[in-house]
Amino acid sequence: MKKLATALLASAMILGAASAQAAEIAVIVKTVNSTFWQNVQKGADAAMKEVGAGNTMTFQGPASESAIADQVNMVENAVNRGVAGIVLAPSDPDALIPAVKKAWEARIPVVIVDSMLSKGSEQYYQSFLATDNKTAGELAAKALIEKVGKDGKIAVMSYVAGAGSEIGRVGGFTDYIKANSKLQIVGPFYSQSQMATALNQTTDVLAANSDLKAIFGANEPTAIGMGRAIKQSGKSGKLVAIGFDGNQDLQEFVKDGTLQAIAVQGSFQMGDLGVKTISKLLKKEKVEKFVDTGVVVVTKDNIDKPEAKNVLY
Repeated sequence: MKKLATALLASAMILGAASAQAAEIAVIVKTVNSTFWQNVQKGADAAMKEVGAGNTMTFQGPASESAIADQVNMVENAVNRGVAGIVLAPSDPDALIPAVKKAWEARIPVVIVDSMLSKGSEQYYQSFLATDNKTAGELAAKALIEKVGKDGKIAVMSYVAGAGSEIGRVGGFTDYIKANSKLQIVGPFYSQSQMATALNQTTDVLAANSDLKAIFGANEPTAIGMGRAIKQSGKSGKLVAIGFDGNQDLQEFVKDGTLQAIAVQGSFQMGDLGVKTISKLLKKEKVEKFVDTGVVVVTKDNIDKPEAKNVLY
């Protein structure tokens, strides 16, 4: 009898461990080494306090956005350990599809945030929450044209070629510039989302193009490197600079006039809505296939106003 009770207790503990594992929501982002993604984590944490009863959350990402194989492994490991759901910001639109398909085959719901997967993969995930990057790129281009006019030379400092957000954002920016001005575009240059690389590239671009009228930095580490290069080159206020995202460094660049504007995404909202959407799916509730998490153009004029404070971090 004692042996039977011990065996039942052991099997109950195994089942308990399995169900605890099954209640894990895995949030996997492009990198943990960026305040943008750390703000996504804050949103996910906030959502867990609200809807995460009985569930746990893990948050991880590679050391850099270009470490795509590492991110693929993280998704595959989450599938293998039988998580309840996955919130994923894919670093590459193609490389992550097989791993997401594995989740679908294992009946694990997946919510994609920030960057889309390539066409044909829609059946493997349940919802896509992101900035409408094409619109965001257009807003940045519009802000640049308003400041600089329609003639002259501008540079585009981009991040990872082929990333879903990059295609929409930089594509939206350059298409709008070409359709609405005669501005000549230098670049794009790809920083691989490395601040130091963006700093060096921007320094070179400024040195090689003394007649440059404006410059666009398309994500957080790129825009920070760009801003630092502008300051170090003594070009602050001498050319129009538009950045993307809204951490403390970029906010200071707006306040001191190094950057004239930053287009800021709802990064907190991505984490918050990502976890809430997984929670809905686990309860078999309907969710929208696409949710626009929004973007706000922040300038010196509105940086202290509520619409900016809601997205800055």
